[in-house]
Amino acid sequence: MQELVSAISLGSIYLLFALGLSLTWGTIDVLNFAHGAIFMFATFTAYLVLQSVELPGWVVVLLGIVVGAVMSLLIQVLAFEQILKRARTKRSAEMQILIGGIGIATIPLAIAAEHTKSNPFGLSNSSFHVNVYTIGDVRITNIAIITIVIGIALWAATAVWFRRSKQGLALRSIGVDAETSSLMGINRRQLALVTMAVSGGMAGLAGVLFTYSLGAITPQSGDILLIKAFAIIILGGVGSMVGVAFGAFALAAVETWVLANTSGSWTDAVAFGLIFLVLLVRPSGVFGRKEVRRA
Repeated sequence: MQELVSAISLGSIYLLFALGLSLTWGTIDVLNFAHGAIFMFATFTAYLVLQSVELPGWVVVLLGIVVGAVMSLLIQVLAFEQILKRARTKRSAEMQILIGGIGIATIPLAIAAEHTKSNPFGLSNSSFHVNVYTIGDVRITNIAIITIVIGIALWAATAVWFRRSKQGLALRSIGVDAETSSLMGINRRQLALVTMAVSGGMAGLAGVLFTYSLGAITPQSGDILLIKAFAIIILGGVGSMVGVAFGAFALAAVETWVLANTSGSWTDAVAFGLIFLVLLVRPSGVFGRKEVRRA
């Protein structure tokens, strides 16, 4: 039971982080490799603010969401949109956005690394305190409960919105055929900005909750999660809301089991090895479609 609780808590963090990346990749064709930097820098900004003033936990969470959303919007407007305007083909635009995202990510990483000397930083100056509850033989923290509730609730709300709302249907149509969608009156730029803001907000939220859970993160923490999020999306299937949830909790479950039953050095090797085996059987992902579609 303790391993199960730990896996669900970790999976909820993975879900929050990967959900935003999956949303942009599966709809507006933006594989944002600066997503990890947004995750880290939103928390770093909250860390800097807390050096001057003590804030309650919910304000720190809100700050992380806002910083993440603003960063993502700026990246979209100042970088990705400019690439799309100048690219000759869709394929070349996707490749340039991918490389551009990697380049952009180095800027906040360098700022945080310079300020912290690459040492871990946390949110200890917040008035929020992590408490541990014991239920039978199972121990769980208040931040783990909050993370699980927010992660699952936000995923469910996003899935319903994506499937049932007009904006969600419009995004899905862009993922299928952006050119035809534009001819039908769908404002791709407006939806892209909203999607990027939501994605960045999710990254900022995940960063703050993850830092509260661990106690501290490093400037490189976002890069590690980015690789895992990429694997989660590929495992579940690009553009699938069910797939990203499956991938997040599957990866967390495998990592938790390996960590509990081995020295821990095999965690990444076993987890990514299993993902590789699954993709050999089903290259489109567990819940992905066989045809090349992103919605």
